Amino acid sequence: MTKKTPKNQSAHGLKPDCLSFGEVLAQSFAVIAPTTIPASNLGLIVALSGNGAWLSFLIGLIGLVFVSININQFASRSASAGSLYSYIVKGLGPTAGVICGWSLVLAYLFTAMSVLCGFANFTGSFIGHLGIHPSPITLLAIGAGVAWYAGYKDIQLSAMAMLWLEVVSVAAIFILGIIIWAHKGFALDMSQLTLEGVTPGNIATGLVLVMFGFSGFESATSLGDEAKKPLKNIPRAVIGSAVMAGLFFILMTYIEVLGFSGTGVSITNTEEPLSFLAQQVGMGWLGELVAFGALFSFFACVLGSINPAARVFFMMARHGLFHSSLGVAHSSNRTPHVAVTMCTFMTFLVPAVMSMFNIKLFDCMGYLGAMCSYGFLTVYILISIAAPVYLHKIGKLRLRDVLFSVAAIAFMMIPIAGSVGIPGSTMFPVPEAPYHAFPYLFLMYLVLTCGWFFFQRRRYPGLVGSMEQGIDAIHAKFE
Repeated sequence: MTKKTPKNQSAHGLKPDCLSFGEVLAQSFAVIAPTTIPASNLGLIVALSGNGAWLSFLIGLIGLVFVSININQFASRSASAGSLYSYIVKGLGPTAGVICGWSLVLAYLFTAMSVLCGFANFTGSFIGHLGIHPSPITLLAIGAGVAWYAGYKDIQLSAMAMLWLEVVSVAAIFILGIIIWAHKGFALDMSQLTLEGVTPGNIATGLVLVMFGFSGFESATSLGDEAKKPLKNIPRAVIGSAVMAGLFFILMTYIEVLGFSGTGVSITNTEEPLSFLAQQVGMGWLGELVAFGALFSFFACVLGSINPAARVFFMMARHGLFHSSLGVAHSSNRTPHVAVTMCTFMTFLVPAVMSMFNIKLFDCMGYLGAMCSYGFLTVYILISIAAPVYLHKIGKLRLRDVLFSVAAIAFMMIPIAGSVGIPGSTMFPVPEAPYHAFPYLFLMYLVLTCGWFFFQRRRYPGLVGSMEQGIDAIHAKFE
């Protein structure tokens, strides 16, 4: 008989039972970073989807609601720091779990890298008005350093900071959005509503960056050891964050594309679209406030991405997949401090190297954001396959569970098809360089990392058994 872990003690050394529902929700909301899309990244999505950008967000929202239902089949029954990695090992076995773990690591770290570039870009622009012009690498180092301290020191400090930063930023953007729409007489934009000049390929290709916009809505699952009432609060945070962010994205996309109509300026070439629109409606000061809020939202997303990445490394290390030092929690802070430090360093290193090769921070955001989407898409497909398999194993499978799984997989295949394209097709064209190469770079990454796992598996025959025992022990606590 498995001995249950006492309520006030974490089996992994992390700080137990310390995060409220609001703080758990803040984790998912911070990684989504809803402020960053309308304040900075929307032009990248409109460049791909055109007048159908709002529809790309709607399709993404519907698909991720189905994915969240599949995630919550696990999250309502068990919880740990291992996020979806633990769930997929339970549903599909160690090999699928390792594919998920490596995909999550890439997804969270590339999200952190992308938004760190956004933080540095916005900070440089903001303080540039004051005559201060630090180098991009200096700004990258400052953002990464502060995020490291918060993640190293206290998960509650991290969660509360992320919660308030996002609430204030989203509120300011919503108010500005209504003002912009009112300035247009609350008009209906028929070019958007009729999808003028939009092909199915545009919608599908735009969905790749839309997935980046939603990415991390599931990251609350990494707080299983630290959340209060995890089987209740984590599922609510997963689906709640996706729905709230999705509705916000759809509304702001429609308003901003409408706002740029007739200005003679393209949103696709504008790095701070809300600041520009605020000037157009005579509310420049509110645009500056939004830009200031976006700066902090970028930072919150850096921190929000490092936290779950570190916890996935932490759990995989405890199962023997990484060096044991990554699976150690700080004796007093009760955080995975070694994993946090390593993730932060990697988050800084890649953008810093790209900056040294004179790649603009704004371009880095798009490239890194597109790459991270493939990691999330892989994980979302795997969890949607794992959910009905797991339910069948425990005798709880129903027809609607199979339908939810099939629907989620179908929706996730749309951006994958759009990112590959059909050579010579005008409906589903191959994306332009360098985006056309990203799916294949991600496949190479999976081949290398999974190859390393198979090597380790042959070298240590007990590795798979150790993983399965660790996951079974987690689930046994909640039976």
